[in-house]
Amino acid sequence: MYSILGYGSMIADKGRMDAYVKALRQAVKPDSVVVDIGTGTGIFALLACQFGAKKVYAIEPSDTIQVAREIAYVNGYADRIQLIQKLSSQVELPELADVVISDIRGVLPLFKQHIPSIVDARKRLLAPGGIMIPQRDTLWAAVVEVPHLYNRIVSAWDDSEYGFDMKAARQIVTNIWSKGWVAPAQLLTTPQSWAILDYTTIESPDISAEINWDVARSGTAHGLSVWFDATLAEGISFSNAPGMPELIYSIAFFPWTEAVLLRVGDKVSVTLQANLVGEDYVWRWNTCVLEGDNPEKVKAKFQQSTFFGIPLSPAQLRKTAANYVPTLNEDGEIDRLIVEFMSSGMALGDIANRVKDKFPSRFRNSQEALTRIGDISKKYSK
Repeated sequence: MYSILGYGSMIADKGRMDAYVKALRQAVKPDSVVVDIGTGTGIFALLACQFGAKKVYAIEPSDTIQVAREIAYVNGYADRIQLIQKLSSQVELPELADVVISDIRGVLPLFKQHIPSIVDARKRLLAPGGIMIPQRDTLWAAVVEVPHLYNRIVSAWDDSEYGFDMKAARQIVTNIWSKGWVAPAQLLTTPQSWAILDYTTIESPDISAEINWDVARSGTAHGLSVWFDATLAEGISFSNAPGMPELIYSIAFFPWTEAVLLRVGDKVSVTLQANLVGEDYVWRWNTCVLEGDNPEKVKAKFQQSTFFGIPLSPAQLRKTAANYVPTLNEDGEIDRLIVEFMSSGMALGDIANRVKDKFPSRFRNSQEALTRIGDISKKYSK
């Protein structure tokens, strides 16, 4: 979830906002019904009303929705904006929308439940012939020379001033992608399109494709940069590509296991794959570099994944095995008792007193217990 400061930064991003404003103004007609997914503080909902929408369903799962409610009221749109504090996939509406607008990307559009939410909204909330904003995102990738980004990741583990071998940590951090701006002069290859996410037809949140480059400029390659071009409506777009004005999204950097000296004519092949697992993506980037003068000679070969970027102890892995029989620790016992009391229809204050009495070493008073119970209530209450 974004903070209020984060939402402010998104609104202050003129490159992003100007494009969304233009697309929304073009899409909204008198008496339009609009659905705003991930409304945050409500800027798109307000604009839709300003452009003539008769009704806006502004959906936001976080408590930021209260700020949106206050802003809608003071701007005179409380009668036309219906704020709904749920995930969009949990919402049932009394009418279909003429326009569905959203921006629930992260650094890249492949971010948590973004695509499943868009697919669900298109199928359940959008009227036939309705308009999706954005319409599509095109993802691009290039091999880059970025010592400032790479050293930020590996220098602490390569150059231990205390004389210790820290390669175990280096193995982890080079399997984690991060963000960082890249200048056009740092590209060693011509950008290639990796994927096109057409939100009017997309079904799967998973993407996998092979990208091939001939090296265009000699230099030391440190990995891949990945960015996207957003098409909000035909003729209305923005991009966070190298050389474009910086946007809130930044650019993704996928480091290689080792830096590789490339020469003009060398060939680089990368299979870049993103699979949504639970609430987040597992990324894989498998790389092969062939020497230009001798295409049979492999200069470098890496197999990387964010799965390898997670430090896991054998003890914790054992607890996820299919044949493992778990027993609840004290925290589990506390949560189990709270859920049982909630299921019986007991008020939270009464539950707090019972839980405090049952676990006196964990809660000094009923208020401490109520704080924990409130968190569980927010998560599981209807």
